[in-house]
Amino acid sequence: MYPQGEFCNFADCVRYQRGTIRSDQSHRHILGIFRTIANFETISSYAYGIMDHTAASANVDKQRSKESIMGIDARIEELGLELPPAPAPGGTYSPVVKIGNIAYISGQGPLLPDGTTIKGRVGSEVDAEYGRNAARQVGLTMLATFKHHLGSLDCVERFVKVLGMVNAAPDFERHPWVINGFSDLMVEVFGENGKGARSAVGMGSLPRNISVEIEAIIQLKD
Repeated sequence: MYPQGEFCNFADCVRYQRGTIRSDQSHRHILGIFRTIANFETISSYAYGIMDHTAASANVDKQRSKESIMGIDARIEELGLELPPAPAPGGTYSPVVKIGNIAYISGQGPLLPDGTTIKGRVGSEVDAEYGRNAARQVGLTMLATFKHHLGSLDCVERFVKVLGMVNAAPDFERHPWVINGFSDLMVEVFGENGKGARSAVGMGSLPRNISVEIEAIIQLKD
């Protein structure tokens, strides 16, 4: 059995396997490049001479490549997220415009998988929690739009700017908290790169009385 802790490099893993590094020493190496059982099997095979260094390294590289390719799609599956169909434009505009490595995403609404939308004015017709859930659903809609127009979610480098608009009663004050439903989802999916600059504002109305609309600017990978 391997200790509860991770190793900083291939050599440390082999040294532990061969008994030349103590468990307490290994606990200090927490960078963790070998996270899967498949990688540990590779390390064990190398340590006992079943596999040479070149083959072992190639096996680890192959595993890393597989994880990289699956990337965000695998993360979405792991989180159990269901994306709605990418919405068609609701007017004379492009859902996504790319200029260099920057993509501008038009305003997205809270579209559900069955094609209906989440509606209601926050603070009068529906409560703040309802609005926050609507903002999260906007995030899923935006992910579907990314995937449809950009080909892959793995092309996203980071969020640059988000504008969150809440269909809110005049006296409603929790717009940032509502839009956190969107932002928290993007951090779940993309990590810290899902957190960009942001504005959260109230609107007197939104198209078809949807509860939230959000647009974004994202940086794409080179």
